[in-house]
Amino acid sequence: MSSMQTSLVQRVLGFVAGIAIALAMSLPAFAHHGWAWAEDGNSELSGVIVAAKLGNPHGELTLEADGAKWIVEVGQPWRNERAGLKDDMLTKGVKLTAIGHRHVDPKKRVFKAERIVIDGKTFDLYPDRD
Repeated sequence: MSSMQTSLVQRVLGFVAGIAIALAMSLPAFAHHGWAWAEDGNSELSGVIVAAKLGNPHGELTLEADGAKWIVEVGQPWRNERAGLKDDMLTKGVKLTAIGHRHVDPKKRVFKAERIVIDGKTFDLYPDRD
């Protein structure tokens, strides 16, 4: 094999190794943004918003419920908008109920909302899920 061919092979292998490393590093983030970390059964969590970070890849509310702070994952901006849920409805002091799934680890106070109820109005973020 010529030195030019060896150099090309080394570059291709380096590129493939770089992609493999990037994919491996992204798996924890991918797993978090999916549903694998959440319990199968639906739960409800009611409380008051104490902080909100909205936007991509999804919004996160800090909800104070029963004296504990929970992270409630809401939808991506387009998903919230499609459900009729506007950013100004998810501000500090708003009382809401999240219907969805708790983290499988009971020590983690993380909740993925399928539906949000504010003042008796339901916002269905994931209408395709039961």
